[in-house]
Amino acid sequence: MATVVLHNVSKVYPDGVHAVRNISLDIQDREFIVLVGPSGCGKTTTLRMVAGLEEISSGTLAIDGRVVNAVAPKDRDIAMVFQNYALYPHMSVYKNMAFSLQMRRRELKLSRRQIDQRVREAAAILGLTDYLDRRPKALSGGQRQRVAVGRAIVRNPKAFLFDEPLSNLDAKLRVETRAEIKRLHLRLNTTTIYVTHDQEEAMTLGDRIVVMKDGVIQQCAPPLEVYERPVNMFVAGFVGTPPMNFFTGCLKNGADFIISPPNSPCQQLRLPPRLAACAGDAQRPLVLGVRPEALSPENTGRFSGELNSLQVRTGVIEPLGDKVDVHFALGGQDRFACRTDSAHAGQIKPTDPLTLHISLDHCHLFDPDDGGRNISLPQRMQ
Repeated sequence: MATVVLHNVSKVYPDGVHAVRNISLDIQDREFIVLVGPSGCGKTTTLRMVAGLEEISSGTLAIDGRVVNAVAPKDRDIAMVFQNYALYPHMSVYKNMAFSLQMRRRELKLSRRQIDQRVREAAAILGLTDYLDRRPKALSGGQRQRVAVGRAIVRNPKAFLFDEPLSNLDAKLRVETRAEIKRLHLRLNTTTIYVTHDQEEAMTLGDRIVVMKDGVIQQCAPPLEVYERPVNMFVAGFVGTPPMNFFTGCLKNGADFIISPPNSPCQQLRLPPRLAACAGDAQRPLVLGVRPEALSPENTGRFSGELNSLQVRTGVIEPLGDKVDVHFALGGQDRFACRTDSAHAGQIKPTDPLTLHISLDHCHLFDPDDGGRNISLPQRMQ
């Protein structure tokens, strides 16, 4: 168990590509941190620098208070779980899990009996006791991933590093294994850094999530804070399924938000005092961010007391069991969605006109001229 502190860390490749740009991150002892973002955002490069598999171009990395920039990977006392399992196909599960300890037995001052005890304890934790004599080819994908995790557990490291470990699993197994990893962290209480491109994984696993874009940390906060108070349009659009709806418009008369979609009549929304005050006397275009669950078809009765509504045209309808995602078009744009109860969605048909009521209490205003900054957040949070 250990703290992991990155201070002004950058990674520049010989061809001049800046993969990571001057990031600072303080990971507490026993914390579960998730690095999340689209492909190419620098999350895996950051993890590999922590592991020692990538050289740090500038800045410092400290594990448990010791700067480890020049320390070899094997001496950093961390364990990494890869996306592709990286198991030895000719070895049994037992030998795969014991291999790293056996190779460093004298260095670690471990007896064969101690190694055997560690392997069997890890196998019991992960439900692998009955599979110790099997080879990887005789295991399912989920079982192979548990072997890879077990190989990390036996080392009893200061920190676990996970590099998209669930990407190769099917949807059902991914959910099951995700829960296993969470339970494992609660049981072992070891500092964990987890990389994923899946924002749902990030939200469910992390004590804090670190949203990255173009090698820069956009926001680092607990999952609910990132969801409810995104610092900019990128974070707001990346975290959440379906993503946040963005309506571009301008402010008139202090609180009237005018949406002017192409080839369609203007629509007017009355901003609540909180949002209107944030906008001030803005004479520039602003973007109103509305979560899908803050929109509701008029026949549901939700938000019926609100003054605000939008006239739209229905697009694709996606049933999700008790919920339904209704995609809709406004003017020439059709990348919007609302989420409603399935009980009220039966009368909604594709291409039909639809009235949507809006609750603006938890909506946001963004300034597209300032990097998409969320101007509706308190200044201290931006």
